[in-house]
Amino acid sequence: MDPDYFKSYDMCWGTLGTVRPFNNFHPDRDVQEIQAALQTKDAGTLVRILTNRSNAQRQDIVRTFREKTQKDLNAALKKALSGEVEVLLLDLLMPPLEYEAHRLQKAMEGLGTDEETVLEILCTRSGKQLQEISLAYKEMYKKDLEKELKGETSGDFAKLVIALLDKEDVPSSVQRDVQALIASLNGKKADVVPWINILTSRDTDHLNNELETGQAMEELVEGRFSGDVQLGLMVLVECIESPYAYLAKRIATMKPSIVQGLMVSHSEEDLLFIRTAFLKLTGTSLYTALQQKQFKGDHLQALLAICRSED
Repeated sequence: MDPDYFKSYDMCWGTLGTVRPFNNFHPDRDVQEIQAALQTKDAGTLVRILTNRSNAQRQDIVRTFREKTQKDLNAALKKALSGEVEVLLLDLLMPPLEYEAHRLQKAMEGLGTDEETVLEILCTRSGKQLQEISLAYKEMYKKDLEKELKGETSGDFAKLVIALLDKEDVPSSVQRDVQALIASLNGKKADVVPWINILTSRDTDHLNNELETGQAMEELVEGRFSGDVQLGLMVLVECIESPYAYLAKRIATMKPSIVQGLMVSHSEEDLLFIRTAFLKLTGTSLYTALQQKQFKGDHLQALLAICRSED
């Protein structure tokens, strides 16, 4: 870890992220070190610098590198590195909104869709954030995110996904909403429409009140729905109850793409909360768990630097 990290720690005290702005930041000096590291393929130095700078500071490094060398830092990293550490450092160089758009694109790429990654992003981001991610997606891929999601999904699941993408908070009565949800289950076939309409259009406090009325929402969803729409509703209910517990459960799979995606995505926002939820869920700190699994070498060191410390 960069020894000056703890000097910057106090500067941002109170943040829920683990990666904070570096206090003694000089992009010219960083670029000089990065140039030397690229020539010798010194992944350790690249990891040390890029995991100890905020995303805004990394964008300054990218611009300064281009000004000083007339080259693209992403291309230079691809030439000097390979494997998982290359992918992780390239992820860190992406602006946050572009990174979420990138994760959505990857989830829809190729045969089959990674439904849970799509749901994770749609369920844990606000309506305003999703609008911004949609704009970033269009800028990056010259495609409309809503149309892409419609093309990758179908039926009731498609309705749920699009409702999540376009969600906005609408005030309503908790009691009336709960009655509508229960009523939707009384027929031979459960009606998913009220569940989609209510669970994607109420603020979190309102929905948490619904979930505290004694109705076991997960049991209702599991018992009356099936397939992708069941998965979508289950993820949505879990995220309403505790997004951090849901994200910790995702990380606990220890699948490299999930661990890396979530840690980069939440490193400056709320990774401390996710770490706390992970410890509660597994009985082990995330910092320790990373060292017990398949992560190795510079890739492991980069993940540990983002995680930052034991709990």
